[in-house]
Amino acid sequence: MTTTLRPAAPEEPLPGGGRTRHYHVCANGRPIGTLRLSAHATGPRPTGEIAGLEITEGRRRGRGTVAVLAAEEVLRGWGCTRVDATVPEDAAEALRLAAALGYQERMRSMAKRLPTGPPQLPAGLVERPIDAAAFPDWIAVQEQGYAQSLVDSGLSPEHARRKSAADHQALLPDGVDSPDTALRFLAPADPPEAPPLGSLWVQLRGRSLPGGGRLAWVLSVEVAEGSRGHGYGRALMLLAERCCLAVGVHDLGLNVFAGNEVARGLYTSLGYRTLDRTLGKALL
Repeated sequence: MTTTLRPAAPEEPLPGGGRTRHYHVCANGRPIGTLRLSAHATGPRPTGEIAGLEITEGRRRGRGTVAVLAAEEVLRGWGCTRVDATVPEDAAEALRLAAALGYQERMRSMAKRLPTGPPQLPAGLVERPIDAAAFPDWIAVQEQGYAQSLVDSGLSPEHARRKSAADHQALLPDGVDSPDTALRFLAPADPPEAPPLGSLWVQLRGRSLPGGGRLAWVLSVEVAEGSRGHGYGRALMLLAERCCLAVGVHDLGLNVFAGNEVARGLYTSLGYRTLDRTLGKALL
């Protein structure tokens, strides 16, 4: 039995010159599943994405494997040199398939249902807004750090730099006045002019949740060099919870890059659980 992909809808453009299209997974011409392919134009060569793969008939017959391999061929034809796929944590079979095909974890998403009452910051610590004067230096550090994380997860330096700049511009179009955004410094209470111990960036109203409500997202939490190892990362995460609860948001999520075992251990200890994993591989 031959497994192939067949377009299920017209190709659609993505911002920046990318493209996306839905496909049927077919066995001898008969639809037995679906998937969506995208090419994101975030650098000199686009990055591919496989999403929504579902085999609805005849599972465990290798059809998912053939569908992924066929999808990779389509993405190569679109000029992609790497591909990512996001797999839910409870999809054990899909995770095994990805590993068998050479996909490696780049990052994982974690989330937590927040308590009713806002947590208290540790004694001697206060929050301060990141104002317009501090924003340029802060955003430069954020872009550089994010780009390096992308390089560490497999992207080229140039691709990572472009993606970092584009992502930050999209998420903070109006700087410190960007809507539904909390930008905070964590600082000593005394003296008031003491330099920050760390910084926090939270998108307060992210994607909708089943049954109502919104999932806020931690986009950056960073402890200043020289201040690490003193519990300030935990304090920043408590500050993130305070920012969310202040606007009535009770669910908070974040991404953590593969290899950052210290951060993942902190988030797990605070009650965060893995939602899904983003896996990637080079398209040779």
